[in-house]
Amino acid sequence: MLRRGIPVLLGLLILACVVIAQQEQQTQPTQQAQPAQTPAKPSPEYKIPADAAQKDNPVKPTPELMAKAKKTYAIDCAMCHGEEGDGKGDMAADMKNVTDFTKPDALKSRTDGELFYIIRKGKGDMPPEGDRAKDADVWSLVNYIRAFAKK
Repeated sequence: MLRRGIPVLLGLLILACVVIAQQEQQTQPTQQAQPAQTPAKPSPEYKIPADAAQKDNPVKPTPELMAKAKKTYAIDCAMCHGEEGDGKGDMAADMKNVTDFTKPDALKSRTDGELFYIIRKGKGDMPPEGDRAKDADVWSLVNYIRAFAKK
């Protein structure tokens, strides 16, 4: 008899806890004091340091390095920028201003140093590559994305 009573008592105990929790929620005030809303600050302008923008790409686009950059691009970039660099990756539909590398004007005003900086540090919704890749690999990515506009 005792064995049958324990599950019943546990069930009643759980039920009592649920009822008490619901009553506490109902007795609490429904509106809490909200802090005064401050006007939204505009997002800071994205600035690339002048010394970073002026860096020259030390990596030449050899077939071997371009093949390696293609693999890195497929893993880290294609989900947004698209397999063909057209800005139509799977994630691009939920984002604004995804660069279409196939348009020659898209990167015309950017130096290799700026592109390196953006890849390394990220920009807007684009996450940074950070320290996951060696500098030479990031420079190779710069060469690879520039090649989309030449096709």
